[in-house]
Amino acid sequence: MDFTFTEEQQAAVEAAKAVFSGVAPDGVPSPALTPGAVADDFDRALWHKLADADLLSLSITPEHGGAGLDPIALCLVLRESAKVLARVPLLESGAAAHTLQHHAAEELRTEVLPRIATGELVVTVAAAGRTGHEPAELAVDAHQDGAHWILDGTQTAVPWAPTADRILLPAHTPDGHAVLALVPRTHPGVTLDDQISTSGERHAEVRLDSVRLSTRETITDPAAWESLRNLLATGTCALALGLGERVLAMTSDYTSKREQFGFPVATFQAVAVQAADRFIDLRAMEATLWQAAWRITTGAPGPLPPAGDVAVAKIWASEGVRRVVQTAQHLHGGFGADTDYSLHRYHAWAKQLELSLGPAAAHEATLGDLLAAHALA
Repeated sequence: MDFTFTEEQQAAVEAAKAVFSGVAPDGVPSPALTPGAVADDFDRALWHKLADADLLSLSITPEHGGAGLDPIALCLVLRESAKVLARVPLLESGAAAHTLQHHAAEELRTEVLPRIATGELVVTVAAAGRTGHEPAELAVDAHQDGAHWILDGTQTAVPWAPTADRILLPAHTPDGHAVLALVPRTHPGVTLDDQISTSGERHAEVRLDSVRLSTRETITDPAAWESLRNLLATGTCALALGLGERVLAMTSDYTSKREQFGFPVATFQAVAVQAADRFIDLRAMEATLWQAAWRITTGAPGPLPPAGDVAVAKIWASEGVRRVVQTAQHLHGGFGADTDYSLHRYHAWAKQLELSLGPAAAHEATLGDLLAAHALA
């Protein structure tokens, strides 16, 4: 077995490191000190740099201006982005591009993918449903009217929606099937109500009132929504891993320099044991992430469908990222709460990722249902 990444995937990582090397996590006001959003828009300058480095087109085929890479490459880049708290819709855009590339009609692919690749068209994804606790596809009704689809419903906590150009969102048809609609933000019948994430970024509740879209702007492939949902979840796990790795590195650096009784606190057994436990968390997060990414990339058969591997990755990511930042705050002492130091920003982003992933108990229940439905040999 060869567990190394391909040359193309490693090249994507190196390109990402080069782009993100100039990004400062404290480039915007602190979410702890800002009553509203930390900025009106995402980091457009960084967005253009990502486009110039061909990192917005990873999942897009060369015929549409992309690199033709896979979800593993996207997750590798997302991992690097989280280390600097990059304020860009890279996950949403990458997941939308992959879904459009593999499930949309050729006419729609030709229209939007080249523009996504260059950063001209910004696409976000609605995946939280009406309340964040229900299947997202049930939050919007879709029924066909001749050559159009009519959409009614609400999607909450849509990241970057106030400044994105289009929103890819799921809806359900009268016969219970899920479709995806690529809705322009300014389309008639679309209303956005501002929401602020735990990390201080602009989200929105998106309400659709008899929104009429042409069939050309919809994806009816029955596999599209599950593919998009799995990629979003796996990408979020990649963000959690990158953030956790950076936080543990910050903790290691601090405890190696901070002295008590004439010795670095890193040499104290209680400190070393807590740091070691968090290192184990990160290695488990990493192993389960790449297992999930490999399954959704290759479609390789297994005792459970890919959703099982995604559920395991989400269990470790949601619990692990919380434990890592909590231990970091504890080992930093009062310094960890200093708003002039960036750790509190990572804590806020970690909490946002944890909320996005959902509680581990819910994913354990999903895994249990899958185990009950698929007898293991």
